Amino acid sequence: MAERTSTALLTVEDLRTWFYTEEGVVKAVDGVSFSVTKGRVLGIVGESGSGKSIASLSIMRLIPMPPGRIVSGGIYFHEQDLLKLNTAQMRRIRGNSIAMIFQEPMTSLNPVMRVGKQISEALRLHQGLSKQAAKEKAITLLDMVRIPNPDKRYNDFPHQMSGGMRQRVMIAMALSCEPELLICDEPTTALDVTIQAQILDLINEMKEEYGSAVMMITHDMGVIAETADDVAVMYTGRIMEYAAVDAVFEEPLHPYTKGLLQSVPKLNQRDEKLSSIRGVVPKATAMPTGCPFHPRCDVMIDRCVRECPPPLPVAGRQVACWLYASAGESVEVHHGI
Repeated sequence: MAERTSTALLTVEDLRTWFYTEEGVVKAVDGVSFSVTKGRVLGIVGESGSGKSIASLSIMRLIPMPPGRIVSGGIYFHEQDLLKLNTAQMRRIRGNSIAMIFQEPMTSLNPVMRVGKQISEALRLHQGLSKQAAKEKAITLLDMVRIPNPDKRYNDFPHQMSGGMRQRVMIAMALSCEPELLICDEPTTALDVTIQAQILDLINEMKEEYGSAVMMITHDMGVIAETADDVAVMYTGRIMEYAAVDAVFEEPLHPYTKGLLQSVPKLNQRDEKLSSIRGVVPKATAMPTGCPFHPRCDVMIDRCVRECPPPLPVAGRQVACWLYASAGESVEVHHGI
C-alpha cells in the first residue's frame, strides 16, 4: 500500500470505485494504492477496461452517481482527504490545483463556445481575473502550446481545429491555473505519431516549467517508457505491478507486465511473430475466482485459482502475484488451464 509521506503530493489508499448495474456490481477500481510526487510522472498502464480512467475520475470526484460510487479508501492531496470535501470545496480544487486532460477533446470542449472563451472562463473562475486579463492570458497560453496565430484562433470553435490543435487547447486549459497535479488520460490516443510526440514533449515542458506532478494514463508501453518515472500496471481494477519505470522495463516480474512488454513491436524483430497475451479481459460482472489474470496466465499455480494475491514487496517494488510469495511454500506451475 502507498504510504502518505511529506514528499507525496497525492496519495491514493485502497481505493474502491464500484458501479451498480442491472447485471451486477462492476468493481472498476478494487483496492488501488499509489502516490504521486511533485516533479515526477506516474504512468498508469493497462488494457482497456483495466480501471485506469475510473481511478483518475475518482480523484477528480467526477464519477457519475448513480450508478457509480466510491465505496471505500482515501484520496489525499496535500494530506487532505478529497473524499471528505463538499461539492463547493472540490470545485475550487478541480481545474485549479488538480487539472485533467481528457482522452477526446471533442467530447470535453463545449462545441458551441469559442475555445479562447473556454480557457478564459477557468481563469476568471479560479484566479479572479478580469475579462480582458483572462483573454490576454488565454492568448498567451495558446501561443505557449504552439497554436499558430493565437489571437485569431482564440475565436475559433472546436470543430474549426484539427485533432492535434484541439488537444493543445485542452492542455492550455488544463495548465491555465498552473496546477500542482496534471492528470493526462490517454492524451495522444487519437493522434498520429508525429503529433503524439509533440504533445508528449509539450506536457513534459509544461511539467518542467511549473514543477507539476503528472499522472500519465495510457495503454501504450512506449508512452510510458518515454514519459514516466514510476509505473503502475493495472488489470481489472487492480494494480499488478508498481515500480520505478526502469526496473519494469529491465526486468518485469508480473506475468501480465511481461505480456504487455512482449507485445510491443521491436525494430530488431522484424521477421519474428509478434507476441500477444492469450484470451481476453474477463467480463466485469463475471470475474474469475482468485487472481483475475490466472485464466490468461502461462505460469499460474494452484493458489492463483483459489486466492487473489495482495501487493507483495519484491526487490523494491510491489507485485500482486503468488509466484513471489514467501519462499518455502510449495508451488506447482501449470502452463495454462
